[in-house]
Amino acid sequence: MKTEETKYPLVSIITVNYNQSQVTMELLNSLRKITYPEVEIIVIDNGSPTDKPQIINNHFPEIQLIISNKNLGFAGGNNLGIKASKGSYLLFINNDTEVPPGFLEPLVELLENDRKIGMVSPKIKFHWNPEIVQYAGFSEMNRFTIRNKGLGYHKKDNPESDRLQETASVHGAAMMVPRNVIQKAGMMPEVYFLYYEEHDWAQKIKNAGYKIMYQPASFVLHKESVSTGKESPLKTYYLTRNRILYARRNFTGLSFVISMLFQLFVSIPKNTFTYLVKRQTKHLQAYFRGIFWNLVHYRNLKSSPQL
Repeated sequence: MKTEETKYPLVSIITVNYNQSQVTMELLNSLRKITYPEVEIIVIDNGSPTDKPQIINNHFPEIQLIISNKNLGFAGGNNLGIKASKGSYLLFINNDTEVPPGFLEPLVELLENDRKIGMVSPKIKFHWNPEIVQYAGFSEMNRFTIRNKGLGYHKKDNPESDRLQETASVHGAAMMVPRNVIQKAGMMPEVYFLYYEEHDWAQKIKNAGYKIMYQPASFVLHKESVSTGKESPLKTYYLTRNRILYARRNFTGLSFVISMLFQLFVSIPKNTFTYLVKRQTKHLQAYFRGIFWNLVHYRNLKSSPQL
């Protein structure tokens, strides 16, 4: 238990803004009310084309605002924050979230008490209805479909989602990583740009010998897909592209062959038929662009930037 004399390790809170300064300021307003005493807050503006991110600093002068001259993607933006950070622990949190005052303490305490933990995510609930869970852990990545299952997803919050437990992956909307783990395993893989990078990063950290944990004693509220849109062709493109890319980076041997055969003979025909029936031509085009990207990009796909 912490006492007044106890030194709290510094936590670097990193969030990425892209054309959503007002949304980001709603997060920052909730962060102003947190009870954890030792934090630095770093906001990365990811080359917003029409937004005026300086307004964030005008309203929140205590934060560090870093403005990129181009969109570096989710991983690239967060990696900018990593390089600027000083904390022993780094919390990566989506700008479309809001937090309760005591959400940091359970995450830090868990990592302080077990040095074998490499990443931890809190419970994530929907902002539109805090009684509904978005994330209570993840299943292992399926070797056929290259998809994982969100535990507790869209279920009412209940005792089952209140179990502290090891999980297969973190949720990119809120995840904490010790600095020494990043120094050992590397930073976020930037090749993804958007989606799947947190799962790849989690796998790399597990390969380095660490556990991934779900901590239900902490929670955040997520507005979900504010920047990309819930059902946008952009999302379809990156999910398709990066699902295959994940397999290329993480599956080997028979697992890789099976996953590619499944895509070729099951996923591609099924998704093509679905988009055609629904007359979603923009999604269909985005879907095939995601597949085609993997056919023409085959070099330097397995590296990750080092801290």
